[in-house]
Amino acid sequence: MKVAIVTDSNSGITQKEAKDFSNLRVLPMPFTIDGEEFFEDINLSQEEFYKKLLDEEANISTSQPAIGMVTELWDNLLKEYDEVVHIPMSSGLSMSCETATNFAEQYEGRVHVVNNRRISVTQKQSVFDAIKLVDEGRSGQEIAEILTKTSMDASIYIMVSTLKYLKKGGRITPAAAAIGTLLKIKPVLQIQGGKLDQYAKVMNEKVARQKMIEAVKHDLETRFIDLYKRGEMKLAVAYTNCLEKAQSFVEEIKRELPDMEIVSVDPLSLSVSCHIGSGSLAVVCMRAI
Repeated sequence: MKVAIVTDSNSGITQKEAKDFSNLRVLPMPFTIDGEEFFEDINLSQEEFYKKLLDEEANISTSQPAIGMVTELWDNLLKEYDEVVHIPMSSGLSMSCETATNFAEQYEGRVHVVNNRRISVTQKQSVFDAIKLVDEGRSGQEIAEILTKTSMDASIYIMVSTLKYLKKGGRITPAAAAIGTLLKIKPVLQIQGGKLDQYAKVMNEKVARQKMIEAVKHDLETRFIDLYKRGEMKLAVAYTNCLEKAQSFVEEIKRELPDMEIVSVDPLSLSVSCHIGSGSLAVVCMRAI
C-alpha cells in the first residue's frame, strides 16, 4: 500500500526539507502578528519572526491550521496514496490533534491521526520513524499504532533565557517574573507526554545547562534504561535564535555523555519560541525506531 505522511511545521521540518521525501507534506502553522495572519516557513521565516518578536515587540499569537486546509491536503493525497498518517503536535499543547482526529472519522479508515504527544524535535523524529516504517512496507494503521505505543519514549528539557514570555502567556505571575528577573533566575522547563511543566529554578545559565544534562542522564539510567542499553536512544539540541550558544552546549553534552549520538542541532519551532522567547536552549533524549 502507498502511504503518505503529513505533519505540521511544529515538527521543525521545513518545506525545503520535506521535498527530499516524495510522500511527506508539512502543514504550515498560522500566526497572528499585530492582527495580520502569517504562516510559518511560507511568509514568515525564523529571522522575520524574531525581528517582530524582539525589535518590534509585536503581539504574536498562534492557532491551529484551518480544518479546510487539512482536509484538502488529505483529499489530494488520497488521489495518489492509499492511506495518510497524520502526525500533528501533541494533543496536550494544541487542539489541532483532536480536531484532526474527529474529521479523520469521515475517511473510512484511510486517514490515521497519531496522538503522538510530541512537539518540535521529538515530533520530527516521529515523522522520520514513520517514513522508515513506510519504506519497510508497514500499513498506515500499523504505523499509527507503533508511533502511539512509543509516544512516551522522549524527554525535552528547556532552559528559558527570559521570563518575559512566560509571564505574557500567563504561565507565571507578574510578581514571580519580576522577582525572578531581579535574582537572574533561569527556569528549566520539561515536556513529558506533551505537557509543559517547570522542572527546576537555578541562578544562572551555567547551572541550568548542567541541570538539563543531569536530567537527561537520569532519564537514560531510569525510564529509558532498556532502550539506552540497546542503543535506541538518541540526543538532540534545539535553540531559539542562539546558534553559537547551542553549539557550545553540544560540546558540553558530548563531554558528559560521550557514548550518545547527537542527531541534530535545530531551531525550536516558532510555536514554542513564541512562548519562551529568544536565547533558550533545549536538550532532547528520544527513541529512534
